[in-house]
Amino acid sequence: MLAKGTSNKTLQILQAAEQDGYGVLAAIAYNVEHVTALVRAAESSRSPLILQLFPSTLKQLPSLVYAASAACKSASVPISLHLDHAQDEDQIRHVVDTMPFDSIMVDMSHHEHHENLQKTKELTRLCHQKGIAVEAESGRINGGEEGIADTGDLEALFTSPEEVEEFLGAEVDLLAPSIGNVHGDYPPAGPQLDFDRLKRIRQQINGRVRIALHGTNDFSEELTKECIAAGTTKFNVNKLLLECWNEFLKHNSHLSIVQLIDQGIDILQKETERWMEVCGSAGRCVT
Repeated sequence: MLAKGTSNKTLQILQAAEQDGYGVLAAIAYNVEHVTALVRAAESSRSPLILQLFPSTLKQLPSLVYAASAACKSASVPISLHLDHAQDEDQIRHVVDTMPFDSIMVDMSHHEHHENLQKTKELTRLCHQKGIAVEAESGRINGGEEGIADTGDLEALFTSPEEVEEFLGAEVDLLAPSIGNVHGDYPPAGPQLDFDRLKRIRQQINGRVRIALHGTNDFSEELTKECIAAGTTKFNVNKLLLECWNEFLKHNSHLSIVQLIDQGIDILQKETERWMEVCGSAGRCVT
């Protein structure tokens, strides 16, 4: 784990959230329009934000990471830049050496448990040498979404107390537990989360690391608030936010490109502001 009192922006954002009992959106952006809307929402809401990119986006749009980093640094509220679900060891090493991320999810969950831990610890130490915070997935969260490998052929594994300690021993800074959450869409019954397990994990961690929650598609406002009350500080969102953008583009192809960009950004900004209110992060950045 990075030392207490670190200047790492992701950890500073989440430590403040833990202290005051709110959640922070960790929002995926696929393009510069998404980045613009998310940052505008954070500034308008006076809310912290974690801006996330997928590894696939670094290949599709190599310059986006630098635009996103500049947006984070120039914002009037705390915004950090996070690489989500980094699963390629060579890419992680390249990112650590050359790119301006505050934190990286070192996702070795597609490996068997022992290898997962071994690789996670090795890559965590590499990240820490550059002051980069590390998130890891304990257990295995099933499913897949755009930009990450699908674990659908592997058995979902709920996080156990032993795994919590093992990942803390791997020196990670953020833990993403498996509590019945899935990547991608949920079945018709909707999310069925094990809140008792989440609360026990929070009690066991006892402030040593922060909790990140993945798999939030189809979450209601009430379920989101319950997850935050149970200990989640980093609240990952993808489709939950971006569906409004996708639907707007789908039904408005008759508009000019300039109109699509302007109106799409406004729609996504408003939806992001709404979820910042739900998470309790709005109004937390008063200066």
